[in-house]
Amino acid sequence: MVKIDNIELGEFPLLLAPMEDVSDPPFRALCKEQGADMMYTEFISVEGLIRDASKSVQKLDIYEAERPIGVQIFGAEMDSMMRAAEIVEEAQPEVLDINYGCPVKKVVCKMAGAGILQDIDRMVKLTEAVVKSTSLPVTVKTRLGWDEKTMFIEEVAERLQDVGIKALSIHGRTRKQMYKGEADWTLIGKIKENPRIHIPIFGNGDIDSPQKAQLYRERYGVDGIMIGRASIGNPWIFRDIKHYFATGEILPPPDIHERVKAVRQHVKHSLEWKGVKLGILEMRRHYTNYFRGYPGVKHFRGRLVQSQDPDELFHIIDELEAHYANEGIMTI
Repeated sequence: MVKIDNIELGEFPLLLAPMEDVSDPPFRALCKEQGADMMYTEFISVEGLIRDASKSVQKLDIYEAERPIGVQIFGAEMDSMMRAAEIVEEAQPEVLDINYGCPVKKVVCKMAGAGILQDIDRMVKLTEAVVKSTSLPVTVKTRLGWDEKTMFIEEVAERLQDVGIKALSIHGRTRKQMYKGEADWTLIGKIKENPRIHIPIFGNGDIDSPQKAQLYRERYGVDGIMIGRASIGNPWIFRDIKHYFATGEILPPPDIHERVKAVRQHVKHSLEWKGVKLGILEMRRHYTNYFRGYPGVKHFRGRLVQSQDPDELFHIIDELEAHYANEGIMTI
């Protein structure tokens, strides 16, 4: 049984990675239904939290059906991180996660996210301060290093464990790589072999099929897998991996009816959580992923992203479903 502190996650948990503008409550609900064992919020700016910025505070919304869930924060200043940890604790998630992996320039230039990989001592001090300022279990998500010359993740894992983190998720790329090239899990595997390490180690990066999940599970010995980009438009990946682990069988892909059902639910919850205007606007990025590969889908996608009326939106979705069902194009 894998545990983060006293939180039981099953024998080999599948985690939904925190993703900005993706892992919000509407999307998390779909992933939970399809088997995600633990999920994380979008990453939240500590400066936004302590200034009570509405966008940051809204990201603290947690629903009972989502649990266990972790709230992920990012920042670079010790006082702000500690104050934000206190705010997060009031939201009562199961876990507080610190983002030391975001490679985006506007985050990195402030020495937050993956920027702190340039100063490991500072990373350790910040983490220790957060651990001491909250009763929540603290976890960390990070990368192998800043670049190929500074892949100190083995040292980082030991030092962060020593100051009290309860689990570590590692993306198998450096900050310099961004999301390019193939993720290298070799060092993640070495950390699992380190006799000093006793906290759960979760691997992240490039897991996009049940077969790859099984291969990496066996090859690198991780305690669980964190899935990010491969879940966008495909929350069924959690179901598919678990089924493959249990049976060795590959499930057929979701048909057009399953996809439309998921999209309708996603849209409905987005409208409820974000309001009509923002809910419609922020759903637009998802349609391509849900219906990628369907012939002629560009016509429907164009109408979906132009629509500003909920009733019209659902009507177009119904049209899309009927079109492909009538054409006999059920799966891609």
